[in-house]
Amino acid sequence: MNNNFVDYIKIYCRSGKGGAGSVHFHREKYVPEGGPDGGDGGKGGDVVVVGNRNLWTLLHLRYTRHVRAESGESGGKNRRFGSDGVNSVLELPLGTVIKDFETGELICEVVEDGEKHIVLAGGRGGQGNDHFKTSVNQAPTYAQPGEPAQTREILMELKVLADVGLVGFPNAGKSTLLSSISAAKPKIADYPFTTMIPNLGIVPYRDHRSFVMADIPGIIEGAHEGKGLGIRFLRHIERNSVLLFLVPGTTDDVRKEYEILVNELKMYNPELLDKERFLIVTKSDLLDEELEEMISADLQDIPHMHISAVAQKGLDQLKDQLWKMMAENNI
Repeated sequence: MNNNFVDYIKIYCRSGKGGAGSVHFHREKYVPEGGPDGGDGGKGGDVVVVGNRNLWTLLHLRYTRHVRAESGESGGKNRRFGSDGVNSVLELPLGTVIKDFETGELICEVVEDGEKHIVLAGGRGGQGNDHFKTSVNQAPTYAQPGEPAQTREILMELKVLADVGLVGFPNAGKSTLLSSISAAKPKIADYPFTTMIPNLGIVPYRDHRSFVMADIPGIIEGAHEGKGLGIRFLRHIERNSVLLFLVPGTTDDVRKEYEILVNELKMYNPELLDKERFLIVTKSDLLDEELEEMISADLQDIPHMHISAVAQKGLDQLKDQLWKMMAENNI
């Protein structure tokens, strides 16, 4: 498997604690008993995540086990404020979901370039004794401590962001299709599970427009239970706007295979069936006209099309169909 695709990371995070307020009294040569002038402590640094469209995986965080933000500095004399602690910033690819590892609670999702979220807030700095003088207590000898740091284990899961996701059993022709209509160069061979990682391709369209297509590793029956590559890659389909199902025309029963694929998605997450979906019968260069008509007759109630990526058959019509589906859904 390609070890450069990392889509699941667990990191222990700690924000910075707030700096302590200062207890200090103003002293000058001719002011032997000046009032309190202790400054406030600085705020502790936050742990922040930010979206970066130039990242495609979590590989850069693979060996990051701990993330710690800086603590705030203590206050000083003459009402000097302590410096705030420096934030610890994690840059993430778009489509990353951040959860609390222990509870599974969703903390945030990063879907736009430059989008920022505070995962752990730093502690507030304590107030110096200058704040606590009153008419009855002109010389307070106490100040606030800074707020403590927060700790949390977070889980980051990448769900590939794409306009169109390819869904099919291993060796259905997904990689061949992606390489035929985009500049992507996925590994292609005539055996199951050639694709072990999601591949993204930019598909050029008319008038200099384009859309993103994702080749998701092949599903097998029982994938929702973790069989085969299982749910590790099923989650990537959640982010695709249109689902394009691929079933080879050489399959014994095209309709049955399509229904198995739909059922796997339903068992994993029923909401996936709310997405726009379209079936293409691949490897149609191996079929004669009569067999094509028989297959289409069995798929009358399922929107579908016959294509052959190898023979470049039906690819322009397919792009037109996908663009129409995206436009209808304001994608």
